[in-house]
Amino acid sequence: MALGHIRRIVLDVLKPHSPSIVEVAERLSAIRGISGVNIMLDEVDQETETIKITIGGANIKVDSVYKALEEMGASVHSVDAVMAGDKIIEDIETPQD
Repeated sequence: MALGHIRRIVLDVLKPHSPSIVEVAERLSAIRGISGVNIMLDEVDQETETIKITIGGANIKVDSVYKALEEMGASVHSVDAVMAGDKIIEDIETPQD
């Protein structure tokens, strides 16, 4: 049985001020299987920044993403969303929302 491909992943990440979010985006977008990276700055303190990273692609290798982030001194706090399979299924609003 073939495993589904990761198409989108959203990460909550803590990183030092350097490298910048531009440098992080460039580094992540260079990873094979990634076609786009969106980084939003969430919080800044004296020594670190909390960022939200959304990564899209046809076959994202999550281990490669974690390794690149670690090499830049960042750590993943949480995986906030994952989409996998042949296509991305967008969330829809339900009465409970």
